[in-house]
Amino acid sequence: MENVADYKEIVDVIKANGGEAFKRCFQCGLCDVVCPWNRVRDFSMRKIVRQAAFGMTEIESEDIWRCTTCGRCPQQCPRDVQQIASVVALRRIATEYGVFPTPVKPVRTASASLVGEGNPLSEERAKRADWSEGLSVKKFAEGTEVLYFPGCYLCYDPRMKKVARATADILKKAEVDFGILGVEENCCGESIRKTGDEELFKRLAKENIKTFIDNGVKKILVSSPHCYHTFKNEYPEFMANFEVVHISQYLFELIDEGRLELTGEYGRKVTYHDPCYLGRHNGVYDEPREVLKKIPGLDLHEMPDSREDSLCCGGGGGRIWMETPKGERFSDLRLDQAMGIGAEVLVTACPYCITNFEDSRLTLEDEKGSEVLEVKDITEVIQEVI
Repeated sequence: MENVADYKEIVDVIKANGGEAFKRCFQCGLCDVVCPWNRVRDFSMRKIVRQAAFGMTEIESEDIWRCTTCGRCPQQCPRDVQQIASVVALRRIATEYGVFPTPVKPVRTASASLVGEGNPLSEERAKRADWSEGLSVKKFAEGTEVLYFPGCYLCYDPRMKKVARATADILKKAEVDFGILGVEENCCGESIRKTGDEELFKRLAKENIKTFIDNGVKKILVSSPHCYHTFKNEYPEFMANFEVVHISQYLFELIDEGRLELTGEYGRKVTYHDPCYLGRHNGVYDEPREVLKKIPGLDLHEMPDSREDSLCCGGGGGRIWMETPKGERFSDLRLDQAMGIGAEVLVTACPYCITNFEDSRLTLEDEKGSEVLEVKDITEVIQEVI
């Protein structure tokens, strides 16, 4: 295939994947105005959409892989162009032909790991429940109230395992009847779908759905907004409907019902970051803030670009697996905003956000030679005060 993809194929793929709306674009440029990439380099979603309209998209270009699917451009678009659907459709063409620019090649490694081990981190499936050692977390069985689905990063990443353990500790303190499926779980598949590998997503989704049904799962509690989004909004495409709750929502429920008592003081200045897939994509803004407001002594302040205008961490759309050069990381900008309001702790509720913020924090501390601020998941803060 040539550098410039065939016009008919681009149009056919975009049509087949609900992206025909790109024809409605009248090049107003609002997508470029709000895109976080334009804070760190020149980038034009408008140009990609325009090229796609004329079948002139260069599938070997890194540009079609830059989109983090953060949702800012569809939020602002006056013509419902559905930029995310269009760019994912273009990635499907690239994936079909095996066209991966050098910075994107880690996606292939993630894909192979998902096929072989059910996770994108090249970790063994047999170790998926190792994070729970010593916590007496039971295997989910039919009749259990809640399935806790930690997600891949919380099962394997050393930093994120702390979040899974904090969550389990909270659930046990609140006497929640919960269990995990461990080795029976697959990755939810949300991120690999956004990189264009639709077939692999379908395989992961169908295997998970079968596992959930076979085990009698009705209610799923998740830590990742990406799991939340795909279980809630994408798995119904396969005629599978489960009650899906994000941990920030569940914490609010537990505290509001008096099942979880906050007794400790948290005398810190805190700011909260809205993950794209929890906030913009699913409208969950209030519950995490209300949880933080209920913590004794916690001093909550808002950053610039909060709630619907939240600045993406840079990890969505499969970017979490790709290398982003220093100077182009949105997470660096976000830490600057948090420190700019004098926050001592940056709290969020997404493993991708925490991973990117921790990388930025360590880089910044190396440069400054001192600690700049802490990065915490909301469950880690709650664990400290129960």
